[in-house]
Amino acid sequence: MTERFTDVLRRHNQDTWDQAVSHRFVTELFDGSIDDAVMAGYLVQDYRFLDSFLVLLGSAVASADALPPRLRLARFIGEIAGDENTYFLRAFEALGVSEEQRSEIPDTEPTAAFTALFREAADTREYAAILAVLLVAEWLYLDWATKAPKPLPDNFVHADWIILHDYPEFHDLVGFLRSELDRVGPAQRALAEDFFGRAVAIELAFFDASYAHPVTGAARLREAPTAGSSSSPR
Repeated sequence: MTERFTDVLRRHNQDTWDQAVSHRFVTELFDGSIDDAVMAGYLVQDYRFLDSFLVLLGSAVASADALPPRLRLARFIGEIAGDENTYFLRAFEALGVSEEQRSEIPDTEPTAAFTALFREAADTREYAAILAVLLVAEWLYLDWATKAPKPLPDNFVHADWIILHDYPEFHDLVGFLRSELDRVGPAQRALAEDFFGRAVAIELAFFDASYAHPVTGAARLREAPTAGSSSSPR
């Protein structure tokens, strides 16, 4: 049986991939022990991807070679702008991260690298390059999220981040992205390999950076909410 192209891509980056999906951040997220300041810093940086990620998805819609994948990608744009954006806003409130902090905290090096990679892939107007970056961003997260033990952590900031990357429709999305890259990638192997490999490396660096750049005021702010604010977003 012929090995799937996407399996080949992951195998060529297996060591880095495995380090990412078994990262300290992931294990501490699973058991709910991750420091609030680390989680806050991680989410502040991850939220920075939204604009560039939507640009990447828009380019995927434009560069796809048929209507069915265009429709599926367009639906994904709506999902990103909906449930996931709502999670971020609730999490920021629970962690005491102000809008001012979110705007003033500088990008970490991996955040800047990922944003640049999204834009670079989008600018190629090459469906295979765009799919390679999209697939890493979603498949790597599905891989670690499916390993979460049950029950999930009590804190919704931890539990919902896991759930957002392990539910039936998300599995279907990753399956769709894989099948599309399996279909178009072999004809542009070098291009797909380049973007896929760089994306995996940045994912690992992004987890590392969460511990180097915590939002140090987050836990204190959550413990001492301003007058009239709620201590829980539920």
